[in-house]
Amino acid sequence: MLTQIPIKGTVHGKMIELEQDAGLPEGQKVTVTMQPVGEAGDALRRAFGAWSDDPEGLDEFLEQVYRDRRSSSRPEVGE
Repeated sequence: MLTQIPIKGTVHGKMIELEQDAGLPEGQKVTVTMQPVGEAGDALRRAFGAWSDDPEGLDEFLEQVYRDRRSSSRPEVGE
């Protein structure tokens, strides 16, 4: 029995181009479990949703939140 080894690849229609040799004989039937690999920042872009196309808008929003927190009359933790 072979050990499962994760190998990255790129989907091209119904074909998957592997980044390295799978070490299996030509024609070997396999079961493929796919997990999309995101690029750096993809998760943040999905999490911020509407701001993914408007980073300046996100910066403005965060600055406003920081300003509001500084001007808040609530006491800071530990005061």
